Amino acid sequence: MDTMVHDLGEAAPRAEAVGRMRSTLRTIAAGLDHALRRVHFDLNQSISATTFVAGTGRSGTAWVANIVNYDHSARYMFEPFNPFKVPECAGFRYRQYLRPTEAAEKYVGPARIILSGLITNDWIDQFNRALVSRRRVVKEIRANLMLKWLKERFPDIRLIMMFRHPCADAYSRLRLGWQSHLDELLAQDDLVADHLAPFVAEMRAARTPFEQHVFLWCAENFVPLKQLEPGDAAFVFYENLCTDPHGEVQKLFGFLDRDVTPEIYGRLAQPSELTREESAVNSGGDLIEGWRKSVDARQAERAFDILRLFGLDAIYSRDTSMPDVAAANAMLGPRPAAAGVG
Repeated sequence: MDTMVHDLGEAAPRAEAVGRMRSTLRTIAAGLDHALRRVHFDLNQSISATTFVAGTGRSGTAWVANIVNYDHSARYMFEPFNPFKVPECAGFRYRQYLRPTEAAEKYVGPARIILSGLITNDWIDQFNRALVSRRRVVKEIRANLMLKWLKERFPDIRLIMMFRHPCADAYSRLRLGWQSHLDELLAQDDLVADHLAPFVAEMRAARTPFEQHVFLWCAENFVPLKQLEPGDAAFVFYENLCTDPHGEVQKLFGFLDRDVTPEIYGRLAQPSELTREESAVNSGGDLIEGWRKSVDARQAERAFDILRLFGLDAIYSRDTSMPDVAAANAMLGPRPAAAGVG
């Protein structure tokens, strides 16, 4: 009995020592992982080597960026236009609108070093796993209002624009406690003059956070849809990616001039690094209609009233959570006719 008590007495300190050692090893491993993510060799500075995945927050941009970079061969650049995390972008607003003709170096310069891979930053590279790369995949949720500007300044960039149902999008952001920052949009005179003037009164009158987030969704999708031209960007709809992943991947990789391999489809089922534990992706919930359990009928009705103001109810209507892709394409600006010869 005494021997057993003695053994038990020694077991506790040994267990504590093992626990401390494991904790130390985890800390060391995390530090090495962080250090390795900061080390990368970006060997191709051509803008044509950059795929830019844009969308509103919680629309699925990380998911699509990871599908495009399914083999981790590209450098993954996380939200590089965040002015609070990236000093080079300190001259940008949090949700910057830029007219396509804007040529100020305070915007063009930072964008150039980002898109050519000449920037290193802990925030940008936090999810990168490529030590050596010749391509870049940029994931960004604050660039919708300057997508046409990016395409005009850097025509070789490959743009992907992500869409998700506004009610699902707004509800997801509210669950995370995100602010709508509508005041940030309304404070930009060029943005108001060019696009938002007809909606300013309604936007200022929005009282509930849900309404405000729906207005944000509308503004951040309305502007690029009006500015972009056919061929400028590939449109990817979250709902279609859920219901027809193979078809959507085929179209997306066709736009990128890349071959589709079986490994890509394995990546489709993997949650992104930003997927929350309680999300439908992890819980097995309904990825498309799940928002209806949390957004009441009054909120939904108000959301569709807001969409109607912008004409965006043609894309997401009351009748279904599935998007009308043709309606989105119909909103694009016409491509200018080629100049005559002679």
